[in-house]
Amino acid sequence: MAIILQESSKTFSEYLLLPNLTTKICLPHNVNLRTPISKFKKGESSSITLNIPFSSAIMQSVSDHNLAITLARQGGISFIYQSQSIESQAKMVRKVKNFKAGFVRSDSNLKPNSTLQDVKILTQKTGHTTIAITDNGTATGKLSGILTSRDFRMDNCDWDTSVSEVMTPFKDLIYSRNNITLQEANELIWKHKLNSLPILDKDGNLLYLVFRKDFNEHMQNPNELIDTEKRLIVGAGINTRDFKERVPALVEAGVDIICIDSSDGFSEWQKDTIVYVKKNYGDTLLIGAGNVVDKEGFDYLANAGTDFIKVGIGGGSICITREQKGIGRGQASAVIDVANARNEYFKKTSEYIPICSDGGIVHDYHIVLALAMGADFVMMGRYFARFDESPSKRLRIQGSYVKEYWGEGSERALNIERYSFGSEENLSFEEGVDVYIPYAGKLKDNLHLSLSKIKSTMCNCGAANIKELQKKARITPVSYTTIREGAAHDVTLKEKDITPVS
Repeated sequence: MAIILQESSKTFSEYLLLPNLTTKICLPHNVNLRTPISKFKKGESSSITLNIPFSSAIMQSVSDHNLAITLARQGGISFIYQSQSIESQAKMVRKVKNFKAGFVRSDSNLKPNSTLQDVKILTQKTGHTTIAITDNGTATGKLSGILTSRDFRMDNCDWDTSVSEVMTPFKDLIYSRNNITLQEANELIWKHKLNSLPILDKDGNLLYLVFRKDFNEHMQNPNELIDTEKRLIVGAGINTRDFKERVPALVEAGVDIICIDSSDGFSEWQKDTIVYVKKNYGDTLLIGAGNVVDKEGFDYLANAGTDFIKVGIGGGSICITREQKGIGRGQASAVIDVANARNEYFKKTSEYIPICSDGGIVHDYHIVLALAMGADFVMMGRYFARFDESPSKRLRIQGSYVKEYWGEGSERALNIERYSFGSEENLSFEEGVDVYIPYAGKLKDNLHLSLSKIKSTMCNCGAANIKELQKKARITPVSYTTIREGAAHDVTLKEKDITPVS
C-alpha cells in the first residue's frame, strides 16, 4: 500500500506572519538582505552571497543577458535559460561577464566621411546626441573623433558637410586606456568637465564610452553583485542530457554558477550530472540541483554534492504539472519540510546547503514567508517576466499592455530536456501554458517597491536580517474567511478617475 501523509499540503496563502516586538533598530534602512547561495562549512561563508534574496527563473520568457545584467546590478542573480543552443547560451553569459557598469559599448557610430545628413538620420533613430567617429564606422573601430550636438546647429547647417569637418578630432580628445576603473574614469570626467570619456585599447580602437550622466546611476546601484574582478555575477541553467558539452562552454564563457533545470530533481540523472561537474571542476564551479519537495529529495541531492537545492514542483503560475501528472506539493509545505531536512543535515555534517524556494509566489509578503520558513532565497518567473528587461514581447491587447509569458513545459518552449527521463522521446504532453501577464515597466522601479515591503514586514517581525527572521518569525495558518477579511471587504472602492460632482 502507498505511503499516505496525513498532513494537508499548504500554500503560502494559507499562512500569515504574527508581529513581534519591533525594536528601535528595526528600521527598513537597517535591514540586511544578504544571503548565501552556495554551501559552506560551519564557521565559514558562502563563496557567493546574494545582496538581495532574488533569482530569476530558468525560462525563455524570463532570463536572458539583459535581465541578468539588470538584476545583478540590483544585487540578485539570473540563471540564463538552457532551452537554446549551447553557443547561444554561452554568448549570453559572455555578454553579462563583459558588461562593465558605467562602461558602455557605443551604439551610435559613423565614419569620418559620413555627412551631417547621416548624423540626422542616426540621431532620429537612436535618440543619442553623442556619436563616436571611427575609421570603419563600428563600435570597435579606431577612434577618429567624437561628435556631439554642441558641434553643429540642427537648424542651420549644410547637411552635406562631412562629419570630419565639425567633429572634435582625436588629437583634441581626452581619453583613457582599458585598465582604468570606473571611479578613475568619473574623476577624469569631472576634472575636465567632459560629457563622455572614450576608453581605448592599446591600438587606439574604441572599447567603451563612460558618460557623466551614468555616474549618478552607478551611485544608485550600491548592491551590484560582482566577482573578484568586478564583473557582474551570472548563473546558467543546464540539463541532464548534453551537460558534458554545455558545461565546458559555459565555463569558458565565464559563468559563475550553474543549476540543473528540471521539474523533478529527485533522479539518478541529476546525481550523474552533479558528480561530473564536481569531478571535473571541483569547487571552482558551483552547481545547484532540483526541484524537490521533501526530505528524501533533499538528502539525495545533498549527498550527491550539490551546492544549493531548489524546492517546488507545480507551484508556478504557468505550471500544470500537478494538473497533468498529479505530482507536486503545496509550496509552503515543501519549503518547511526541506528546510527542516537542511537543518538536520547541517547538524550532522556541519555543512550548510542553501535552499531556493521556486514557485508559489503571488504576493510580496509570500517572499517573507518563504524566507521565514527556511528558504535562503527565492526564484521567480512571472514576477520578472512583466518587466521591460525580460526577453518576451510587449503587446497591447484590449487597451492594456501585456507581456508574453510561457512555461518551459509548454509546447512553445519545446524544452524536451527538462521534462524527459533521459531519453530521446519527444514531449508528448504539456506541463506548462502560454499566457499574457500585465506589463509592469522597469525592473528597478518594481523591485524597489517589493524590497521596501519585504523590509517593512521583517521589521514588524522584529528581524533585521534573514537569519534573525528565521529564528524569530511566528507563523499561523489561516482560514478562507481570514484571507477574505485581510483584503478590502464590505465596501465600495472608489474609482480613481471619477470626478466629484459639485
